[in-house]
Amino acid sequence: MRESSHAFFTNTACRYYPCHEGIEEINCLFCFCPLYRLPHCPGSPVELESDGRVIRDCSLCTYPHQAENYEAIMACLAAR
Repeated sequence: MRESSHAFFTNTACRYYPCHEGIEEINCLFCFCPLYRLPHCPGSPVELESDGRVIRDCSLCTYPHQAENYEAIMACLAAR
């Protein structure tokens, strides 16, 4: 188990934990993904169309919850 730090923590007390299956260690730091509004997200969002609008569905994306992606996420945010 990874230790809590500025780049990683797991909230096992959360009522939604685990929010994604298949990740050994879930990083809860980006529970609400800061990449959602980026036009070119490095994760794996699915774009759905509804009433002529495109809606991004990130419910199956685990990118922000994987500890090894912290630096890449911070780089995306710094480039904005």
